[in-house]
Amino acid sequence: MSAEANPVASSAAIEHLRWALTAQVGPILFGRIIERFGSAQQALGVGVHQLESVEGVGSATAETIVRSRDSVEIAPEIERAEQLGVRIICRDDDEYPPGLRHIPDPPICLYLRGRLEAEDAVAVAIVGARRCSLYGREQAHRFAYQLATRGVTIISGLARGVDSEGHKGAIAAGGRTLAVLGNGLADIYPPENRELAERICRQGAVISELPLRIEPRAENFLPRNRLIAGMSLGVLVVEAAWRSGSLSTAARASEYNREVFAIPGRLDNAQSNGPNALIRDQHAKLVMNADDILDELGEVGKALQSGTAAKTDNAQEEPQLRAVLNEDERRIIDSLDHEETAFETIAESSGLPTAKVAATLIALQLKGLVRQLPGNVFIRLNTGRKK
Repeated sequence: MSAEANPVASSAAIEHLRWALTAQVGPILFGRIIERFGSAQQALGVGVHQLESVEGVGSATAETIVRSRDSVEIAPEIERAEQLGVRIICRDDDEYPPGLRHIPDPPICLYLRGRLEAEDAVAVAIVGARRCSLYGREQAHRFAYQLATRGVTIISGLARGVDSEGHKGAIAAGGRTLAVLGNGLADIYPPENRELAERICRQGAVISELPLRIEPRAENFLPRNRLIAGMSLGVLVVEAAWRSGSLSTAARASEYNREVFAIPGRLDNAQSNGPNALIRDQHAKLVMNADDILDELGEVGKALQSGTAAKTDNAQEEPQLRAVLNEDERRIIDSLDHEETAFETIAESSGLPTAKVAATLIALQLKGLVRQLPGNVFIRLNTGRKK
């Protein structure tokens, strides 16, 4: 079967997969390699001396990389993926989550079962303790249900406790949910959530950046948390102890200019220490219901609350249009034309942070003013004469 016809991975994803399976090459170094040589395909042909020109690569590391890159067998991984119903995508694929394209260390590849949809760009992560209280379970389910009914995709990690209830709440609402794992997709962890994972695949996707047979090890979960934060517009912490992976997810969200929310808890419950401290130290916004979250998501949240997504009159005149847009939206609109414009060009022209550009483009799409096309490019729809 040719690479182009492969049901598991595009030709670009197969090239990226070789790098993902290469020893000593992680997301950051891979980004430097691509910056130096132009593409994953072009970098496959470079030798030791050329690799030494990449920042952070010495002669010994370059030799290890070339030896591993040229000897790694990717066919067995692709065959296993096909047997499991898993697809492999890379940064060059349209399905790759837009929120991950602009974090410092985007995954080289993603393995997924299910499907990613454009609407998943409007997502909120719900994270918290595995050993949560009944209150924590109820709140995770309640917030997920409320948000999913408004059209928000719920992202979590499929762990016991808060994560599971977040997924279940979205499913109960008939909404979408994504589970990001800290192990390969050859197995589901924890095992009691295998049935839940199947339900998630029908209403979203189960995702990992790790090769299929990687087991759930402690060192996998902090890197996994950056994906949960990166794919979300905001992170909601339900219950978490002082030393908690959920707090690392919240910290990553702050680094990525995402919103952080927390539900206050009982002072005599150790699992409330994390969210209570986030609120006290003003690292998170206290929320009591889904509307509190949507209120903080700007025009995206307003469109979801009012149900006005994509109902804007696209033929309105320019002065009328500009009057109903906020400053960020006007800057983005001014950066667009009625021809295809790359995300990077929009960000550079508008002068806004990439996270703000991504969120604003989502809001403009919800208003029916902008359309995203394949290749992470955007086009301005007919909104009257552009001045």
